[in-house]
Amino acid sequence: MTPTPPRLAIEVLTSLSEVPAPEWDRLALGLRAAEKSCVVNALGAAAESGSEAPAESEVEQTESALQAPDSSPEETESLPELPESASEIDPDNPFISHAFLSALEESGSVGGRTGWTPLHLLVRDSGNRPVGAMPLYAKAHSRGEYVFDHAFAEAYHRAGGQYYPKLQISVPFTPATARKILLAPDAPEAPVTAALTGGLDTLLGRIEGSSIHATFLTPPDRARFEAAGYLLRSDQQFHFFNTGYAAFDDFLADLASRKRKVLKRERREALAEGITVEWLTGPSLTEAHWDAFFAFYMDTGSRKWGTPYLTRAFFSRIHETMPNRILLVMAKRAGRYIAGALNFIGGNTLYGRNWGAIEHHPFLHFELCYYQAIDFALAHGLRRVEAGAQGEHKLMRGYRPVKTWSAHRFADAGLARAVADYLRRERRHVDQAQDELEAFTPFRRGTGPG
Repeated sequence: MTPTPPRLAIEVLTSLSEVPAPEWDRLALGLRAAEKSCVVNALGAAAESGSEAPAESEVEQTESALQAPDSSPEETESLPELPESASEIDPDNPFISHAFLSALEESGSVGGRTGWTPLHLLVRDSGNRPVGAMPLYAKAHSRGEYVFDHAFAEAYHRAGGQYYPKLQISVPFTPATARKILLAPDAPEAPVTAALTGGLDTLLGRIEGSSIHATFLTPPDRARFEAAGYLLRSDQQFHFFNTGYAAFDDFLADLASRKRKVLKRERREALAEGITVEWLTGPSLTEAHWDAFFAFYMDTGSRKWGTPYLTRAFFSRIHETMPNRILLVMAKRAGRYIAGALNFIGGNTLYGRNWGAIEHHPFLHFELCYYQAIDFALAHGLRRVEAGAQGEHKLMRGYRPVKTWSAHRFADAGLARAVADYLRRERRHVDQAQDELEAFTPFRRGTGPG
């Protein structure tokens, strides 16, 4: 006898204030059995393989054509495979929590005229209980996403189409892998997933959008989107893997001698001008700290990439609602704060997000964003550090290349075919680049991760 399909209803939320925080977090922070297995398997792989920090400036790139570099025909030796992202195995990812997403809305960082219009999907069962959700936005531009689709937009416009609006399944301004198809631990996976993906298609038609984009996906979500007919895209970031180090010196011992000397020199010179460093979290954070950090954030962000995305009110809001998930690393010289790095603390991962400074000191950026993050992770038993998007300079500082994934669906069949061909070539290029970069890590042969 065929089971009766569950009766499900789908809602579009224009604000997370429409759903109580405990109901959303039950979906966002509760892992299903398959996802718990992913956690165990990925942690085991990391242990066996051995192994915006602030986000980098989101460089505005405009590609003139859908053309990716072809891979070399020569075969490259396969290296030990890493877990593809630190956050994909974090059972307590802060970015998909009600507190973080609602702080973006309540502070005016999204919504209004920002070009990020919240349209979150929520699925309820016949008992009116939330069983599935998706963080979703209608976008009027492609800023703040960290998966660059300017080539797609340009191709669409050249063909006479209108690329915006589009639907974006993501955490705004946050290039960290996290679950996007949020399922209750006891929800029937297939029908709830189908309700969410079907809701996306319906909503795309209602807003007359060009496409749907889901970025920084976990392996289970990647498989779900691929099964729904989405095109997959890969990219890479650089993450630090804690393979059992008790302290920074243990990590240094795994490096080649010359590279070890470089890191020691950078740390020494970063603090040479009488600079001291503070770790601030939980009750040690004050509004005065946020005032100082926001000045750094605005100064550095404005000089690097124009108007920064986050408002001052955002920092006050997360201070109120999630202070124990925050690590603010602040540098002080001559009695005043001069630089800072904002991190978020997950279940097993430290996420570096934003950085800023009002004084320039050699290597201070590396010290606050990368080395202090490693220090904190090791001191608190965290397995990994994610240091944001881009940045091959992280490689020589012990951060390894890892693969990230996104999924894309286009209303126009012709564009979808062109993008599919582009992405096939791009994935080959990303795979080859990752293998080549892995050979340039600073670890001694036979030691360290991999």
